[in-house]
Amino acid sequence: MKIPTGIGFFLALISSILISVHSQTNPTDSDVMISLKKSLNPSPELGWSDPDPCNWKHISCSDDKRVTRIQIGHQNLQGTLSPNLSYLTRLERLELQWNNISGPLPTLRNFTSLQVIMLSNNQFTSIPSDFFSGMTSLQSVEIDNNPFSSWELPESLRDASTLQNFSANNANITGNLPDFFGPDEFPGLVNLHLAFNSLDGGLPSSFSGSQIESIWVNGQKSDSKLTGDIDVIQNMTFLKEAWFHSNGFSGPLPDFSGLMNLESLSLRDNHFTGPIPLSLMNLTSLKIVNLTNNLFQGPTPKFANSVSLDLSDDTNSFCLPEPIDCDPRVNTLLSIAKSTGYPERLAENWKGNDPCLNWFGITCNNGNITIVNFEKMGLNGSISPDFASLKSLQRLVLADNNFTGTIPQELSALPSLAEIDVSNNRLHGKIPSFRSNVIVNTNGNPDIGKPDDNSATPGSSSNDNNGSKKGPGSRNGSEQSKNWIGIVVLSILGAIILTLFVGLTVFCFYKRKQKRFGQVQSPNAMVIHPRFSGSDNDSVKITVAGSSVSVGAMSETHAFPGSESGDNIQMGESTGNMVISIQVLKNVTNNFSKENILGQGGFGTVYKGELHDGTKIAVKRMESGVITGKGLSEFKSEIAVLTKVRHRNLVALLGYCLDGNEKLLVYEYMPQGTLSRHLFSWAVEGIKPLEWTRRLTIALDVARGVEYLHNLAHQSFIHRDLKPSNILLGDDMRAKVGDFGLVRLAPEGKGSIETRIAGTFGYLAPEYAVTGRVTTKVDVFSFGVILMELITGRKALDESQPEESMHLVTWFRRIHLNKDGFRKAIDPSIDATEDEVFASISTVAELAGHCSAREPYQRPDMGHAVNVLSSLVEIWKPSDQNSDDIYGIDFDMSLPQALKKWQAFEGRSQMESTSSSSFLPSMDNTQTSIPTRPYGFAESFNSLDGR
Repeated sequence: MKIPTGIGFFLALISSILISVHSQTNPTDSDVMISLKKSLNPSPELGWSDPDPCNWKHISCSDDKRVTRIQIGHQNLQGTLSPNLSYLTRLERLELQWNNISGPLPTLRNFTSLQVIMLSNNQFTSIPSDFFSGMTSLQSVEIDNNPFSSWELPESLRDASTLQNFSANNANITGNLPDFFGPDEFPGLVNLHLAFNSLDGGLPSSFSGSQIESIWVNGQKSDSKLTGDIDVIQNMTFLKEAWFHSNGFSGPLPDFSGLMNLESLSLRDNHFTGPIPLSLMNLTSLKIVNLTNNLFQGPTPKFANSVSLDLSDDTNSFCLPEPIDCDPRVNTLLSIAKSTGYPERLAENWKGNDPCLNWFGITCNNGNITIVNFEKMGLNGSISPDFASLKSLQRLVLADNNFTGTIPQELSALPSLAEIDVSNNRLHGKIPSFRSNVIVNTNGNPDIGKPDDNSATPGSSSNDNNGSKKGPGSRNGSEQSKNWIGIVVLSILGAIILTLFVGLTVFCFYKRKQKRFGQVQSPNAMVIHPRFSGSDNDSVKITVAGSSVSVGAMSETHAFPGSESGDNIQMGESTGNMVISIQVLKNVTNNFSKENILGQGGFGTVYKGELHDGTKIAVKRMESGVITGKGLSEFKSEIAVLTKVRHRNLVALLGYCLDGNEKLLVYEYMPQGTLSRHLFSWAVEGIKPLEWTRRLTIALDVARGVEYLHNLAHQSFIHRDLKPSNILLGDDMRAKVGDFGLVRLAPEGKGSIETRIAGTFGYLAPEYAVTGRVTTKVDVFSFGVILMELITGRKALDESQPEESMHLVTWFRRIHLNKDGFRKAIDPSIDATEDEVFASISTVAELAGHCSAREPYQRPDMGHAVNVLSSLVEIWKPSDQNSDDIYGIDFDMSLPQALKKWQAFEGRSQMESTSSSSFLPSMDNTQTSIPTRPYGFAESFNSLDGR
């Protein structure tokens, strides 16, 4: 049939319009693409000259002419992206990598079709927080190497649950690694690359079980970097590539036996500790391993020849440079460290194959480990039973850490153990039965002595297969019940008998005491020392003089248990004049108010007190929890020593008080506080640093005080705890030695005595720390350390310093050999520019070196130190004699005539002359002694409360 011409033309026109409409890009997408072309201004070679964007090169469209792909990577494009790019809602691939496009990224929110984003190596400046919202089809993201402003991986990324590849290296990402990259939310994630960002925190535990094959988190730029352990990777069994280098990861390596596909492992430049596990060395898939610059311990690892190993020499803490077994002592100590997670501090200081060569916390004697001291190291974990392998161990100090669990029973079998200190931890359970002569300190463990939660009580029953309960050896439930009834009855009877016996004993004791002290009239009466049990051979006698408020006029002798064998410091009878009532001390310290606290130490708090006449005193109040044992030993030692010695460079004891659990010592008040305050904390406290001449005078004062203790008192004493915090300064900045709680009598002659090791690390003489034997030379060593501190302004043990300069003595010896280096070591607050000052400092430095010599016989006596320092402090030079000097002495003139001449010049009267002459020495060489302090100081104290 022939179509009419008019109708045919109409149909052709309609068809033409339809074809035209179908061939043109969606108007909205077309506008967006034209805008994009304008913002990027591409060259003609890109092929974007056609009016229809769907005909442009590198652009793909759907059948309905919606733009689905923009693939213009590596085209040297510049410019920015138009915000209306967000209208291309059918976009599946956006590939702009390796151009020079800048500016902010537009939001692509709700791009549900987008599968691939490739924006790496451009100059994009920011990424919107909602950029990934609604991208439910996203599979791959590559946005590496863009100078984004700092941003965190957003929660909206969770929408992309089909993600397989996420690469954002060097993209300025901050914050923690989010926990949503685990298999629950990203089951298909294969590559996670986040290197060279500013991430911190640790690896999320949610990574466990993931199918990630390649993880890069190396080279974080944040201050703290990524930290913690990498234990989670042992359950990332699909891993082929793990790059963790240049971070702050620490702790031991996990078990690698499940990572059968691992090919590349980079761990260099971290803080990993512990031995390299065999499970890593045995991986047959392994091709590349980087271990340089860590703190790995144990034997040097041996990998297969097919493995490319990056392991530079001396960049870890392996015992030997070759893969050879370590010394058995090293293996034992590493086994001990394992129970605490191989602490970083130990790994830093435990190097080499001989633990007796300056290993931190380890002291040896003839190659045998005798002391392990891990005090205040922040250790976690449990106490290793492998300590029992150190058969020569004498002292184990684990105080002030976070140990949990129980004290291993194995430790009680150590044959040489003399002391174990596990105070201030979180231990529980039963304390093992140590030998009676072992000092065991478990204070500060609230649950110590309590049984384990899962432990069975003695005689408890267990379930059999039928669920019935039977005791050990029982035949049936009836017989067991009878046994238990008998036990309960006997227990009740025993408890009743015990209660009656204890009650009767207490009643008798009370009646006896009531009769004995029936004559005491005043509640504020002078304190009478309570009686403590103790044998005569193990006690210190204290004689208390009678008074009007004690029982009659009798004196009474009381004994305190001694702390160490051979301790025979005896209290003099004059101590009775020094007893002060507790009520008086409460009055003068405002009831021990916090405002009056001067300082706090290991055994008490020191309070400032003020008498009615304005005289200030210092009152040391012992903590009630340390009234026995070590605390009581220090208390009685201070009384015993300070009542026997008196010197202007020793802090004077003015009195003491014992009242039940209250034990207090009263000293003269030293208003300028401790030397350590002026030496180490002057900037914080806003005080002026000490000038060199002042430091010299202080050193001489200390030397004179210690010389008196060693040689000039009627008995020789060893202080044992000389350090700046035990040196006190008066208003005139003159120094006095204090804190005599650790003083011991020196042996006669050149011998030494064995004592419990006490004192402060950094100041302990090496022979004392190793053997526990002391002579006066241990004080000389400590004094040498103090001289070094006065010169450098640095502490004896400063953990903030690098390892090579942490210990002042070893560092000072090394630096003193170099004159230029020594100048730099002098405290910057000292003006050492003058040659005379520098010469004086050099002389003291030489003295410090001699005093801190390794062997005791190489150290001088304190008398020599006094001579050296006094020649520097008290410089006297003869002056020219002036014959016209009115004070000149005419040796032909008698002494009375010379006296009259002097008095005449001063205009004194004959009366003054007569009275003055009475102070001249008599011709028979007798002298009138002037007491340094009136006795009966306590009586003037006690007058304050109305007596």
